[in-house]
Amino acid sequence: MNKAELIDAIASEAGLTKADAKKALDAFINSTTKALKKGDRVALVGFGSFSVAKREARKGRNPQTGKEITIPAKKVVKFKAGAELADVVK
Repeated sequence: MNKAELIDAIASEAGLTKADAKKALDAFINSTTKALKKGDRVALVGFGSFSVAKREARKGRNPQTGKEITIPAKKVVKFKAGAELADVVK
């Protein structure tokens, strides 16, 4: 499902216009992005939670040359599914 299909699904499920559904989805994405950028955790009970984790620097290998390289540390976004979502997807 892409963003346009998600907007259509939200509009029909919530009885909104597509324009209102797009505004709601964009607001959710922007709010979640800002919270994660600050290092906060976004928890949606039953659905799951988004958080930021730090990935340490590590050694890797260039697949073309076989030369060993250092992969720098960085922050990554993690999503952990909630119990209700996990049960539905089983």
